[in-house]
Amino acid sequence: MIRVEPVNVQVRADWFDGRPREITWNARRLRVTEVVGVRDETSAFPVVVGPRTIFEVQTSVARFTLSYRHRTRRWSIEGLDEARHAA
Repeated sequence: MIRVEPVNVQVRADWFDGRPREITWNARRLRVTEVVGVRDETSAFPVVVGPRTIFEVQTSVARFTLSYRHRTRRWSIEGLDEARHAA
């Protein structure tokens, strides 16, 4: 997994459980095929910054690490792994 500078991205999430279903990145729509992991970091941040949840998701192109900041309601890409898909 390559760590990248956080890049804002649009994510369509499931209405009931909040899991990502589709990523729109660089005008390209990627369907999430699998949610590999979820990490809740509610108590890891000061109240001023607010909590976040990290999702590791698999798409047809690559595996992404997405973060959702609850206070600002923004999604960002924090990691990318294209090599796993190519192997």
